[in-house]
Amino acid sequence: MNEDIRIHTWPCSYYLDTSKQWVSGRLSLTPVAIKFTADKTGELLVNFHLSSISEIKKESSNLIFSSLTILEKNTKHWFSSLQPSRNVVFNILEHFWREQLLSSEGAGAEAAALQSTKGKELTGLLTGSQKRLEDTAKVLHYQGEQFDNIMRGLNKIEGDMDVADRLLTELESPSWWPFSSKLWKAPLETKPKETATVSDSKNQEGIIIRIPVIITHRTDSNVKPGKLTLFASGLEISDCNSQVIHRFESKDVDDIRVHTPYEISVRQRFIGKPDTSYRLLSAKMPEAIPILEMQFSKKIQFLEDALGFVGARKSPQVDLGTSIWQAATGLLGGVVQPSSPVGGREGMDNDQVQLQKQEKISQEEAKELKQILKKLKGLALETEAELERQDEALDSITTSVDRATLNIDKQNRRIKKLT
Repeated sequence: MNEDIRIHTWPCSYYLDTSKQWVSGRLSLTPVAIKFTADKTGELLVNFHLSSISEIKKESSNLIFSSLTILEKNTKHWFSSLQPSRNVVFNILEHFWREQLLSSEGAGAEAAALQSTKGKELTGLLTGSQKRLEDTAKVLHYQGEQFDNIMRGLNKIEGDMDVADRLLTELESPSWWPFSSKLWKAPLETKPKETATVSDSKNQEGIIIRIPVIITHRTDSNVKPGKLTLFASGLEISDCNSQVIHRFESKDVDDIRVHTPYEISVRQRFIGKPDTSYRLLSAKMPEAIPILEMQFSKKIQFLEDALGFVGARKSPQVDLGTSIWQAATGLLGGVVQPSSPVGGREGMDNDQVQLQKQEKISQEEAKELKQILKKLKGLALETEAELERQDEALDSITTSVDRATLNIDKQNRRIKKLT
């Protein structure tokens, strides 16, 4: 992720200790740092990493002005006249600061990155791929359940139409026909069982991902911390106490706008009353956006500031992932089978031999990578089988709908004759 992305910028004043005066400018938040730029000179007066912050507090300067203080190492920075309000800026800064400390990019991440081996990089990449494939499998599984429910509903419709057909046959029969009263009694006993089957399978999907967010409702200036939970059937917004603020079913979402890699808005339109809209900001949002893109591919829109994010994820990342995947399988071949004769390497490609010479991974890393690859293969096969099953279900649904349509037209004609 580009560390220069500006998540938010607020007009404010900064107390410059060297000149003992307040300087107007703009406070900016990036994924890893806080910056302040003076309006008049354009000089960057403040620039420090989030991991170097010890404390963020709300205080008063000169017993009058409400201010926000940030303790960075041994230096205390004062910010005042914050717009739209001090509480908004405080909640957002505190959220990203805490998430930065909890994430692998927090304090000490740079030193750890220097010590990471190629094996760890491959493990991290494949673990991420495994998580993404598991999320996809959850969504597909839920869609499969929806298809099963549709098939049950269509079967019930066909049963009801058979009953209607028998009733119409009875009405069309002459009054002297002796068997008319026995044509439709038996199927009526099976009606309640279908509804029980459908209701039992309701809301049994699991959670795909849950992330902490900063919530803004509609155009309100107030923000509050909460959580965003993604299900296969939709998404749910709740407060810090896990009390549900709003739940969007998949069919209720009209559009999702990705403003930046860290901020989205979800909207449901209404006729004759205000739309239901929430704006969500989170340091973990880059993990949720790919899932949202998969679930709401026709409803999600990447705005200008987010186009770089989706472009970087869809172009170079694919090539990078392919090359690393090939490197992983090649390295595993060289490490997992160390007993192979040296002469056997003469048949290898020169690129693969050079890669094995340049990048070395331990036996433990190779074993872990082999297990992940095995899980990925199993998940891929399961996903492929589920997709094939859903294709067959879609064909069956289409056939049933066509058959039901023909039967309805036929019965309408029969009813017209009777009336």
